Amino acid sequence: MNLHNELFTSVGGLAISTAVRKWMGTLDYQIAYHDQSVDPASSANRKPAIYIFWHEYISFPLYLRGHNRLAMLLSQHRDAEWLSRAAYHLGFQMVRGSTFRGGGKALRELLAKSKDTNLTITPDGPRGPRRQLAQGPVYIASKLQRPLVLLGIGYDRPWRMKTWDRFAIPRPYTRARSVVSPYLRIPPNLDRAGIEHYRQHVEKLLNHLSDEATAWAVSGKQIVGQKPGLRQPGFVHPEQGVVPAPKLLQAFAEHHQAEQEMMQKAS
Repeated sequence: MNLHNELFTSVGGLAISTAVRKWMGTLDYQIAYHDQSVDPASSANRKPAIYIFWHEYISFPLYLRGHNRLAMLLSQHRDAEWLSRAAYHLGFQMVRGSTFRGGGKALRELLAKSKDTNLTITPDGPRGPRRQLAQGPVYIASKLQRPLVLLGIGYDRPWRMKTWDRFAIPRPYTRARSVVSPYLRIPPNLDRAGIEHYRQHVEKLLNHLSDEATAWAVSGKQIVGQKPGLRQPGFVHPEQGVVPAPKLLQAFAEHHQAEQEMMQKAS
């Protein structure tokens, strides 16, 4: 990359980060947790995890969870350069690569960072297909033995770009909602069939949580256990016990737990 392109990319990344702060700062954020300690901003968060959400909603965590020991996995494609710079200005560390291009180097870097840093991945990026989970996050969770946390995100009738992911641009001063899964454990040393099994399960759950978050945002209703989404790092102070979650999230969490117990008995 020559000096002109480097400067252009740096300025572009700074402009994007400024726009995200200004635009996303107008929204009303509410979050529903099954277990509030999974939030990297929680004072009770002690366990590094891998956070995944669909690419179309990347501006939500970029704005809300900077400076929370989060490293973002981004592709080595030049299209990700601006996003990489913007994420840096918003308080994220970077790991460049994927399970394909630059995958070995990326995995080694993820392994080094995962000891004390949370990881975040858009599992349908960088080029889709939209809302179809790649095997990478499941493989990495199995390899590193880090739990997955799924972020279902939705806005109240956002504008949509004509991109592969139909990137969501929330209307100013509208509702932004997230439904967050508990820790989801992936067994170690999975073979190809095992990775595909869990890939399908995680994809289904992430789509359900995203649909639930969208319906919640559009409805404008209050739900039991919702918490305001604040931007300051370390703001969350969990209450005693588990925060109630929407019925769908609870059902899928129980299903996932029962499924893993059955696999452990069979092994």
